[in-house]
Amino acid sequence: MKILASFLLLSLSAQAAITLPAIFSDHMVLQSGKPVPVWGTAGAGEEVTVAIAGQKKTAKADASGKWSLKLDALKVTAEPQTLTIDDKTINDVLIGEVWLGSGQSNMGLQVQGADDYEGSKAAANTPLIRVFTESSGASPTAQTQGKGSWVLCAPDTVGRFSATLYFFGRNLYQEFKQPLGLINSSVGGTPIESWISPEAQHASAELKPFFEAVKKESADFDEAKVKAGYERQVKKWAEEAKKAKAEGKAAPRKPRDPIETRQRKGDVGGLFNGKIAPLIPYAIRGAIWYQGEANSNGAKPPFYQAQLTLLAKDWRTRWDDEFPFAWVQLPNFTKPGEGWPIVREQMLNALSTIPKSGMAITLDIGMPKNIHPTNKQEVGRRLAQWALGAVYHKEVADTSGPLIDKATVKGGAMVLTFTHAKGLTAKGELAEFEIAGADGQWQAAEARIEGETVVVSSEAVAEPKQVRYAWKDNPKATLYNGAGIPASPFRK
Repeated sequence: MKILASFLLLSLSAQAAITLPAIFSDHMVLQSGKPVPVWGTAGAGEEVTVAIAGQKKTAKADASGKWSLKLDALKVTAEPQTLTIDDKTINDVLIGEVWLGSGQSNMGLQVQGADDYEGSKAAANTPLIRVFTESSGASPTAQTQGKGSWVLCAPDTVGRFSATLYFFGRNLYQEFKQPLGLINSSVGGTPIESWISPEAQHASAELKPFFEAVKKESADFDEAKVKAGYERQVKKWAEEAKKAKAEGKAAPRKPRDPIETRQRKGDVGGLFNGKIAPLIPYAIRGAIWYQGEANSNGAKPPFYQAQLTLLAKDWRTRWDDEFPFAWVQLPNFTKPGEGWPIVREQMLNALSTIPKSGMAITLDIGMPKNIHPTNKQEVGRRLAQWALGAVYHKEVADTSGPLIDKATVKGGAMVLTFTHAKGLTAKGELAEFEIAGADGQWQAAEARIEGETVVVSSEAVAEPKQVRYAWKDNPKATLYNGAGIPASPFRK
């Protein structure tokens, strides 16, 4: 009897050993209209049964205990479902649309830090919108178990949601009025190389010069020297804060710890390993990306197109799904040097190297002195307009602002043609255009709209060879299309 009892206990404990990724939890939203992967671990060789909405599927754990299966495509429903995985029960499961949002601080910036927080709270009683925030950290190896939970959208929860992701999702929800799951995996101050798998990056011939530059930067990083400098900054800050308090003034911002910041960035692939890998292959409709600020310095800007293209390709390969992918082009911001315009150009060029992609142009809604512009409502709206038109095939005014197509020399002027140029118009005086001749010297130019083209000329350049628009860190957006979206900066 004792032997039998022990055997039964062992059997029960083996069955109870099933573990699931954190994203499989109460209030989750499953993607409709495509196969839905479900996975986890169990006892070696154990059969696992998954059931929801009248479906039942079985998988067998391999020798290491890993198991996975795919549910057939599910139909949209706002009626709460129960997902059972053997003895585990996940409640209040909805089926609708799921989008992933990732990047650095402008994706991470919360609704409570964006414009009109009070208005956002008042409109947030939408429990069919649920947000999962991946809260795990960087890792040297790919992880399978992340951290986080699904949170229903309500006035007392919306403030902590990613503003860009939430306002993007809110626009979709207003169109469809069906369940919407938003997954936020972002970390402030982080470069794109932290978010791509290290294997994919090290296998890329295009990125070899990038890694040579990174290696040099790492070799030049003297941790003891940096730590001593930071301690001096903190001491000075403490004195200034004390003085400000005595004078009844606001205290200055405490300096950031550069060593902690360096660790948070996760080295090459560290954030992919810790914050993206645990989400793969959770079924999603698509992904949006807001990052680039951390790659606007030093030798990094010219590599951004290759990195963004690799990120999209690597994620899609690992998800086994060429899902739609869009990003936010860097807005106007005062940052001297050419890094900011070059990253914008790299983002523009990536539209030609990433299939099924889009870009929200935000040249007119940045804040010259604030790297975290607060009008995230409009950022989300432009991303959503792309998704509604390009992904969901709805009638929208346009999915993008004007994008340069060709520049043709004609009669001492440059004639520019664009895509997304219907209703081409100027806001204020048409400005920020420059042209250059064979000497490569840029000269301010006059520009005029003729139909869906722009004609650019300068008395200082008789035979133009090159043209550029808004090629500054903080230019003024003057060229728009009929959808009210500004043109992307460019040089041609």
